Amino acid sequence: MVRGAEDTMKKAVEFLRQELRGIRSGRASPGLVDTLRVEVESYGSTMTVKELGNVAVAENNVIVIKPFDPGTLKDIQKAIEKSDLGINPQNDGKMIRLPVPPLSTERRNQLVARVKQLAEQQKVAIRNARRDANKLLESEKKAGTITEDQAKQGEDKTQKATDSYTKQVDALVDEKSKEIMTV
Repeated sequence: MVRGAEDTMKKAVEFLRQELRGIRSGRASPGLVDTLRVEVESYGSTMTVKELGNVAVAENNVIVIKPFDPGTLKDIQKAIEKSDLGINPQNDGKMIRLPVPPLSTERRNQLVARVKQLAEQQKVAIRNARRDANKLLESEKKAGTITEDQAKQGEDKTQKATDSYTKQVDALVDEKSKEIMTV
């Protein structure tokens, strides 16, 4: 039961880590578009940019996407335009170039707020996992399958896991916020 809660907490931290990769920090990084979902009309499915082509950083602030199938260029371009990255894709018929402009102070503050919002959502998920584990321990204690001491130990382990994963979330937020605010 504690292990299940820990797995949920771990997934929340991993999810946050993935989401933060997609938030722009002013530097060109393949992580900005790697996981962007693209609706590919010719395939009739939704795929990530990474699944559709090679993503690399060309010059200082330019991301280049070379699709495996040139027919997906327009779909990739459409997905980038719909995203809230604030980058205008340049399609030359063979690849897409994404010039990453420097971030304004206002945009940096918006991104930091978004990072904190994402982090809070994951902290809620972590606390919900703790609550569910504690409810399970309580019901097992009432059913007599575990002793009061075992229930208390389980609650303590769950609380330690909650504290640990919450600290990891805070560390990720601090790191990403510093990265965003660095000019």
